[in-house]
Amino acid sequence: MRLRGGFSALALLIVLCSLSPGRVGAQSTASPEALRAAEELFAITSKDMMGQLASQMTAQAWSPLEARLRASAKLDDATLSELRGEFERIQRANVTELMKDAPAIYARHFSAQELRNLIAFYNSPTGQKALHTMPQITAELLEGMKPRLAAVQRDTIDAFDRILRQRGYIK
Repeated sequence: MRLRGGFSALALLIVLCSLSPGRVGAQSTASPEALRAAEELFAITSKDMMGQLASQMTAQAWSPLEARLRASAKLDDATLSELRGEFERIQRANVTELMKDAPAIYARHFSAQELRNLIAFYNSPTGQKALHTMPQITAELLEGMKPRLAAVQRDTIDAFDRILRQRGYIK
């Protein structure tokens, strides 16, 4: 008995759970000053980031999803367009929710002075270019990872199968 079918569903569940919005606990040790600076930094760095991130997620995920939708049902272009709009809306809402805890996380990892230094950088011409360019760079890096993901998934499944077989859970 191979784990492949069940593992794919399990892997998807794990990924979705890790991406699902959960609130960070209130145990922040950040000072109020650091939190204020982090909120300012996040306001600067996230101006268009959430929209770009949601758009990139949609661009990468929509084609295979649309192909599956077309294969499973004979949908007209208007319906597909409405579905894509809803998909984009959900992506934007999810990204927005995921990012709500960002200032508290920044404030836990950086002092107020370090955050002010970052604010100064992102207000500089180089910082502004970084803000504009980094989402595209990240998208290109993620796109470059795609061909490797199948091998990583296969290696993971094989390793899990080996361990589960050694422990008598599968034959």
